[in-house]
Amino acid sequence: MSRKVLITGGTGLIGTRLAEMLIDAGYEVALLSRHPSTSRYRGFRWDPQAGVIDEAAVTYADYIINLAGSSVSDGKWTNERKREILSSRLAGTKLIAREMAKGHHHVQAFISASAIGIYGDQDDRVVNEQTPPASNDFLAEVCQQWEGAAHSVAEGGIRTAIFRIGIVLSPEGGALVPLARVVKMMAGAPLGSGRQYMSWIHLDDLCRLFIQALEEPTWEGTYNAVSPAPVTNQEFTKTLAEVLHRPLVLPKVPEFGLKLVMGEMSEIVLASQRVSADRVLHQGFKFEYPELKPALESFYNED
Repeated sequence: MSRKVLITGGTGLIGTRLAEMLIDAGYEVALLSRHPSTSRYRGFRWDPQAGVIDEAAVTYADYIINLAGSSVSDGKWTNERKREILSSRLAGTKLIAREMAKGHHHVQAFISASAIGIYGDQDDRVVNEQTPPASNDFLAEVCQQWEGAAHSVAEGGIRTAIFRIGIVLSPEGGALVPLARVVKMMAGAPLGSGRQYMSWIHLDDLCRLFIQALEEPTWEGTYNAVSPAPVTNQEFTKTLAEVLHRPLVLPKVPEFGLKLVMGEMSEIVLASQRVSADRVLHQGFKFEYPELKPALESFYNED
C-alpha cells in the first residue's frame, strides 16, 4: 500500500518533527519548498507567491499536510509583515487547491493548519469549533481566509481536516523558547494580567494528531489542536519555573511594556484563549501530554 505524504512548510518547527514521526510510522515523506535541495527528504519546488509548482508534487502524494506560512512571532507586525503573514498562508493553500482541482491525482486526504487566533481575545469564556471568529482582529482575519482556502479543497471532494493549533510547546522553537530563557535568567514573571488563558499543545501530540487524522477517514472538518488542560499565563509561568527549578522573582510584566516591545504582536501572549479539546477527544484521540507539568518535564527533565 502506497503511503506517501507531501508536506508544505515542512522545514518549520512542526514540519520537521512531523516528517521524522511519519518516517518512523512507515510513511514516505516529500517536502514542497522553495529550496528543495536543502532537505534530506525528497523535495519538490514551488513558489506560492509566483503561483508556480512542480507538476509532479501533487501527483506524488497520497496525503498532503499543509503547514506553510511565515511565522507570526518573527519581528514586529509592520504592514508589510502583516501582508506576508497573510499571503504566505493564502498563496500556498490556494496553489495546492488549484493544482488538486485539475484531477489526475490520488490524494486521499488534505490536512491543513489554522490557529486558535481565529477566536481572538475571549477572556475566560470556553470556546469551541462552533464559536464564531473574532471580528476586527488581525490573526482572526488571517485564519478565516486561510481556512476558506482549505475549504475549497473539500469542495473538490477531497476529505479535508483543518486544525486550529494552540501554542505549540517545544524546546526547539516557538513561544516556549523565549519564556524559558527569561525564567532561566531568574527574571520569570507572568505577562500582562497573568489571568489570560493559554491553550497549548505538546509538539509530539500535535504531530500524532495529524497522523491519526491522516489515517482515519472519520476525521473531517475543523478541530481545535490544543491539550484538554488550558492554563492561565500565571499558572504557566509558575509551572515552567518549577520545572526549571528557578524562582519567580518579578511581579507581572506590565501589558504596556509588552506592547512597547512587541507592538501588535503582543496579542499572541496577551489575548486570552480558553479553547476546548472536546472534539478531538470525541474522535478518540488520546493525548500523551494532557497536563502542562509532564509536558514541560519531557523537555527539561534533569535540566
